[in-house]
Amino acid sequence: MTDLAAPRPASPGALLETALYAPNLAETAVFYREVMGLEEILHVEGRHHFFRLGQVVLLLFAPAATLLGGSDPSLPVPPHGATGEGHLCFAASAAEIQAWKEHLDAAGVAIEADFHWPDGARSIYFRDPAGNSLELAEPRLWFPDA
Repeated sequence: MTDLAAPRPASPGALLETALYAPNLAETAVFYREVMGLEEILHVEGRHHFFRLGQVVLLLFAPAATLLGGSDPSLPVPPHGATGEGHLCFAASAAEIQAWKEHLDAAGVAIEADFHWPDGARSIYFRDPAGNSLELAEPRLWFPDA
């Protein structure tokens, strides 16, 4: 166990990247590019696709390949991964959520839930082709002054 009494740096102020896993990597990458409109910034066939999302990067990995560690020997990325369906929530205003709902409906993407939280913030839930649970929610869900 580490010495928790030792001085600690300030807690991280932002998320730089987050990952989802998709056994059907190519199909799921198309969803993020074409349906969600994210800019793809890097990909290695059969291993990963990376997308820019504002100041955060969404890493979309093929689970079996990621368990093997990095694909470039000069970059010692350790093996990592997850199994099962993950969750990611995108921030959107009420008007943007409505526009996304209409866009997803037109794209044939089923909306699993559409509701208002007790604080009045709206969320919609849907899935990517790998089964990951995606949400669009008003930021006031977590930040009342937003």
